[in-house]
Amino acid sequence: MFLENPVNHKEQFGWIEVICGSMFSGKTEELIRRLKRAQFANKKIEIFKPAIDKRYDDQMVTSHDSNQILSTSVTTASSIPNLTNDCEVIGIDEAQFFDEEIVKVCNDLANSGMRVIVTGLDMDYKGNPFGPMPSLMATAEYVTKVHAVCTRTGNLAHYSHRTSDQKELVVLGEKNNYEPLSRGAFNLALKEQKKEASKKNDKKKKS
Repeated sequence: MFLENPVNHKEQFGWIEVICGSMFSGKTEELIRRLKRAQFANKKIEIFKPAIDKRYDDQMVTSHDSNQILSTSVTTASSIPNLTNDCEVIGIDEAQFFDEEIVKVCNDLANSGMRVIVTGLDMDYKGNPFGPMPSLMATAEYVTKVHAVCTRTGNLAHYSHRTSDQKELVVLGEKNNYEPLSRGAFNLALKEQKKEASKKNDKKKKS
């Protein structure tokens, strides 16, 4: 269970919280929960998301369970500091879609006294560390790793397996493009994809 940091008014620094995990693991749900608690405590908050993410709504951060909170879409991380005047709590969703500048932005905000809550996929569809997430996790005071349920085994899942043939690193999608898998199921799925690709190549050579 995550417990909010008790505020020591003598210290002028804030902190960073990272919520990470696979798709369908509840990252955004947890972000919204923490931000609404802060709102209830009369804290001034701002929420940001990358403009590339338009899966549900241009202006709302939305979880897979359809919980929402109003946000501001930004194209670059450098836009965030100018929009945080007098804020006490900052939320940033889908941080893996930003470049490495998001790490400096989050640390600068925390150093100025703000509580910064960041969510993102810690691994891409190949199972590799995703974008700026490793650096954010390294510099954060708190890291919460949440898990989905593997669609093939029922075990805890922390891989986001892409079921489509798209090869781009960033492919926005839902259950029609991705499934959460456990380690064993993910490695088996990769082997199956390699076999299928090999069969297709053999057919092309013969034709």
